Amino acid sequence: MKTTRTVPQHLSLVTLGVRDVSASRAFYEALGLAASGFESDDIAFFDMNGTVLALYGREALARDANVPSGGEGIRASACAFNVASETDVDAVVAHAEACGARITRQPERVFWGGYSGYFADPDGHLWEVACNPITELDEHGRLTVPPPKT
Repeated sequence: MKTTRTVPQHLSLVTLGVRDVSASRAFYEALGLAASGFESDDIAFFDMNGTVLALYGREALARDANVPSGGEGIRASACAFNVASETDVDAVVAHAEACGARITRQPERVFWGGYSGYFADPDGHLWEVACNPITELDEHGRLTVPPPKT
């Protein structure tokens, strides 16, 4: 008898490898994220409406994952904040820049029909801020996508 297994159908935690956990924590707090009550110099946690963002030392994260710390397996990604309007995209990107983020692409209309911009945190982790016309945000601001076609 064959058993079909799948991975859990939710993202529970995103860990970013950072040079300085305290400095990165301060950056994300300046953005407006609330750090958890867990106190540690080695890791910081932020509850992002059901998904947790963790900041962990880059070298420690690489050791934990058994990969080189130069970025392989760690850097080929971007996180995203989806918002309700183009005005919200502009405001979030401007706020991130005021908090010390480097803007990598100013907000603009994009090929997939939405409106988005990108910024990099102090460690170079990319964040897209997007308004997507084919998705919706639920009452908690979480992104919903169209259901699978049957």
